[in-house]
Amino acid sequence: MAWIALAYLVAGVFFILALRGLSSPATSRTGNRFGMIGMAVAVVTTLVTHMPTILHRPGFPNAPPSCLLSECMVAERLDVFSLGEILIAIAIGAIIGITIARRIAMTAMPELVAAFHSLVGLAAVLVGWAAYLNPGAFGLLTDTGIGAVSKVEMGLGIAIGAITFSGSVIAFAKLSGRMSGSPILLPARHVINLGTLAAIIVLTALFAMASGHEETMPLIIALTVLAFIIGFLLIIPIGGADMPVVVSMLNSYSGWAAAAMGFTLGNTAMIITGALVGSSGAILSYIMCRAMNRSFISVIAGGFGADDSAAGGEAREARPYKQGSADDAAFMLEQADKVIIIPGYGMAVAQAQHALREMTDILEEKGVEVKFAIHPVAGRMPGHMNVLLAEASVDYDKVFELEDINSEFAQADVAFIIGANDVVNPAAKTDKSSPIYGMPVFDVDKAKQVFFIKRSMGGVGYAGVDNDVFYMDQTMMLLSDAKKMVEEIVKALD
Repeated sequence: MAWIALAYLVAGVFFILALRGLSSPATSRTGNRFGMIGMAVAVVTTLVTHMPTILHRPGFPNAPPSCLLSECMVAERLDVFSLGEILIAIAIGAIIGITIARRIAMTAMPELVAAFHSLVGLAAVLVGWAAYLNPGAFGLLTDTGIGAVSKVEMGLGIAIGAITFSGSVIAFAKLSGRMSGSPILLPARHVINLGTLAAIIVLTALFAMASGHEETMPLIIALTVLAFIIGFLLIIPIGGADMPVVVSMLNSYSGWAAAAMGFTLGNTAMIITGALVGSSGAILSYIMCRAMNRSFISVIAGGFGADDSAAGGEAREARPYKQGSADDAAFMLEQADKVIIIPGYGMAVAQAQHALREMTDILEEKGVEVKFAIHPVAGRMPGHMNVLLAEASVDYDKVFELEDINSEFAQADVAFIIGANDVVNPAAKTDKSSPIYGMPVFDVDKAKQVFFIKRSMGGVGYAGVDNDVFYMDQTMMLLSDAKKMVEEIVKALD
């Protein structure tokens, strides 16, 4: 019916407006609202189209000749009895979602996003298998069985969904600390990955050409198993500072899985939404790769940012450094004209953003110009630092991306680094053997004074490499919990 297509179109427009709003912290709330409205329109439209209807079955005067009893009974159950089950599932999901949203800490957001991606992938796999096992319920049956095009769509949806699920599980384990963040490099991993992907493509083609359950069942089982395996193989070699790109990439995969299932189900809303999520995630991954001077193809192939020589790491040499106190930092901060703050994951772990905003307010009252510098891959997911600073009510016009503020460090009196490491490591510019070589970093070494807050000298960044900034003449290490140190600085400033 025309109104259904129009409703799905309206939902798609709201999704586009949501993406537009989410592109800036200042409009992110509006973007979220647009997304919620669009999803409500899509869900309600889908439910209305499956409201109880009088079905044409054999024995009814107007039953179509092609309507088999088993197929029509399946359709009747889909339209009549599954509505209540769907509403119950929506209610359960809403309760779980609200509970998680209220309890989740900002530090756990990256692994939560990875977990959500895994659910999208698993849903795609389950829907694909449901369509294969009961094609009549999905309107996929023809006189000769499931059509070849539908099989291709089904196979692609299952494959992409399985890759998204298993890859997201590994990303969740790495981000949550349940698994080492270091790369796990298998011998001949690229050959294995390419061979597995080629096998999935061949199996999809054979599945589309085969007929009958006896021929297709072994093929779709093998396709599913290999897709789950390649998801693991693609993500386990990825480590270091590259996880934000992985999260973005898996987001793209989940979108394409949803789009493929949209074609299988003939659902326009799923196709539009999946395409938007898939393309936006791919574009974001590409932008982040450019920001890190990485190859987008190497991310997809797996092993991004890792090689065999860098996997094991090297013993660190003990080097002299200067250690200061909160009083030292407070004195020099209030004497400064310009301060640039570089937040990182350590700030998120310590939940220091509110204390940092309080310190910023005091410094500005004293006539100090304060700006925030955000690296594209700071934290554990895209926009992680922006969300934290917005939560602390930091003005958006004080927050700048790397390319907009990097040239200002030469004029800065103080570079205040709180919980960041890899994004300020000059090894990215000087050490070709470093796993972060080529990644654009902040030029904090050009600032007159550097304050570096970290828990201890024993820790390194997510990439697992030492940082020469610790040992520069103008650097003062403030070894403490980030929140505690900033609160002590605030007290000293008062």
